[in-house]
Amino acid sequence: MSQLVTGDAVVLGLRPARLPSRALAVFIDLVVLWSIYLALSVALLSAVGSLDEAATAAVAVALLVLVLMGGPVAVETLSHGRSLGKLLCGLRVVREDGGPIRFRHALVRGALGFVEIQMSGGVIACIASLVSARGRRLGDVFAGTLVVRERIPVAKPMPVPPPPPWVAAHFAELDLSRVPEGLWLAVRQYLLRVNELDPRVSWSMAQRLAADVASRTGTPVPEGMPPAVYLSGVMAERQGRDARRAFGAGPDTARPGGAHATPPPSPTPPPHGVPSSAFAPPPVPQGPPVPRHPSAEAPAERPPAGGRETEEPRTGFVPPA
Repeated sequence: MSQLVTGDAVVLGLRPARLPSRALAVFIDLVVLWSIYLALSVALLSAVGSLDEAATAAVAVALLVLVLMGGPVAVETLSHGRSLGKLLCGLRVVREDGGPIRFRHALVRGALGFVEIQMSGGVIACIASLVSARGRRLGDVFAGTLVVRERIPVAKPMPVPPPPPWVAAHFAELDLSRVPEGLWLAVRQYLLRVNELDPRVSWSMAQRLAADVASRTGTPVPEGMPPAVYLSGVMAERQGRDARRAFGAGPDTARPGGAHATPPPSPTPPPHGVPSSAFAPPPVPQGPPVPRHPSAEAPAERPPAGGRETEEPRTGFVPPA
């Protein structure tokens, strides 16, 4: 990482390009430049073939200077430091203060680059890049420029370690609305780096952050709870509330009988071979029988037709007529 300071005293963290990526970008640029130069040389020299040798040599030198030296200067000036090779390799030429280059920077780089890259076969540029701490060649040193990497791989964000299960119930009623975002960011960074810190430094930072969070919530840290565990529990509670708010689940999710409460389980059927009456609830005791009105009594049975009574026992069933 290169520490570059702008005119406003702002420190920029830029990654200088190393020799392999720069060599690949230069190789791509040279292939394109020499292809254009050879095509133009064949076309122009065939067109001015009727001229004398001095005129033909002048045209060849002018074409060499315009294409192989003026081409990189024009491309870097118009593209603000990104030639075709640098664009493909994710590189860019900037000033030492991090700003875009201009024509004078590109002119110095192009003039010295023709000597140290094309005339010497790249030997001078390679030696200068290996000696320089930021991988700069002579053109960069005299022009005050630096080749940096534009495409930097971004690391995936690490999740905050979860708190122990026994601390989850201590933070359900905390008021976290007054905790600023800057303090949340400091707590998150501490929890991500807690295993990399010295134990004494980690303990002091955790105490300071826990005191700040407790002062904002208005509830002191539970007695006997380590400050790091407290911070982890508060962060987990805040993330849980944000998740419920983002996905539309209200506070009734965790309450019994709420809108999103879990329905009660269905009754389990009795095992095979066991009567269902064994799992039936006990009978509810009833009060004394209520006397009925005589008119509500069932009519007495009448003897069958013919005046003869049957000797069969009474079953309460009357056969159809």
